[in-house]
Amino acid sequence: SQAAGCPITAVFTVKEAAEHPHLRERGYMIELESEALGRYRSLGAPFKLSETPGGPERAAPQLGAHTQEGFSSPPPVPSSTKGGRLPLDGVRVANFGWVWAGPVTGQTLSFLGAEVFKVESYARVDMTRTLPPFAEGQRDPNRSLSNNACWAGNGSVSLNLKEPEALELARDLIRECDVVVENFGPGVMDRLGLGYSELKKIKPDIVMFSMPATGLYGPLKDLRTYGLSLTSTTGLDSTVGYSDDDIMPVENAFSDPFNGVFGAYAILTALAHKKRTGEGQQIDFSQQEAVMQMVGPAFMDYSLNDRVAGPLFNRHPLAAAAPHGVFPAAGEDQWISLAVSNEEEWSSLVEAMGRPAWSEAAEFRGTEARIRNILDLHEKIADWTSGFDKRALSERLQSVGVAAAPVLAIADLLEDPHFKARGTFIEVDHPLGYRETIYGSYVKLSRSQPDIRPGPYIGQDNDHVF
Repeated sequence: SQAAGCPITAVFTVKEAAEHPHLRERGYMIELESEALGRYRSLGAPFKLSETPGGPERAAPQLGAHTQEGFSSPPPVPSSTKGGRLPLDGVRVANFGWVWAGPVTGQTLSFLGAEVFKVESYARVDMTRTLPPFAEGQRDPNRSLSNNACWAGNGSVSLNLKEPEALELARDLIRECDVVVENFGPGVMDRLGLGYSELKKIKPDIVMFSMPATGLYGPLKDLRTYGLSLTSTTGLDSTVGYSDDDIMPVENAFSDPFNGVFGAYAILTALAHKKRTGEGQQIDFSQQEAVMQMVGPAFMDYSLNDRVAGPLFNRHPLAAAAPHGVFPAAGEDQWISLAVSNEEEWSSLVEAMGRPAWSEAAEFRGTEARIRNILDLHEKIADWTSGFDKRALSERLQSVGVAAAPVLAIADLLEDPHFKARGTFIEVDHPLGYRETIYGSYVKLSRSQPDIRPGPYIGQDNDHVF
């Protein structure tokens, strides 16, 4: 399938991901020394910086290992940033990223104050611009409401990079920028004459951030993926489902925004180095290696105990809580989540249920007994929860110390009082004259407020930039 140009990937188990020759060649797996464990394998740095590689050099500390050092260290020096200024004010970004991951990298930098310009064209319209729904029902790449939310904070300049004049204009733009972002396959920017070696000639201190699916080198470097097929290469998908024979990966490409936010952090580390030294560098950001950080506990279980994780249903990943899962509430397809990790919480739940006779049975006495009999336990709790409104029951249980929450459907989000209070979703006016709801800033700062603008129409900033 890959040879035919189709972005299909195998679903790797945690073991297959951990032992894959691609990750071995890239040096992603490292060895550390621990006083308690001896020598063991762990995950390395999730991105590679050409001038400041970094990465773990010592094992996680034993409990309290740095207590004395921590209390004897001088207090941190307060930031000199003036109130109201955003941290990346004055930083300019040329964003060649496309689909979702690249634009979210730009979005996150923009929320921190950077001036970000997405480079795109009508010659090859980005696929996210084709996603419905469209403002006022008009199918137009500039009216995709999904795109406007996902690309909020990015500006736009329209350049058809197949044209020599457009490439020259792209170079002119990069001369005025501090950062270049791209998430094409390895070699695409080089073929355009916009590779790191060329960009250094026109902007010696440029920070170039490349985020291909599996990194800039290694046996899998040419792997074609989208967000959903990418997670299959990390071992993550193999741990999601209701049984070993029923793998059910998450329904959306959440690896894309995850990598976008994570990628912005990688860029911040390079900008910090540039601020100290005046030196730019290239960042090789493998989306596969970044997403594998989410498989960290399962990887360590394989590394230390030779156990290969599988689907966990809705159970606690360490078998340390029962009940632990989602349970039906009153109404069609309504659910509430519950997690009980100790006897105090169990007693509170039992009281809330009215002390049913079954709760006193020996098979539910103590956490270990409840874990052994978790399926019977969950069935009995489901019988009880199904008679209550999910929000009312959640509030009731929270009030007595039980970790409970309503499982929100998409339609619940805009009316959720917590999200309303935090400005999670905001209404904005699009430059083309329609009003829409997009995400507010997920970066919240105590002394400065990001300016949240919807995703741009193609070429929105041409006059300003050129």
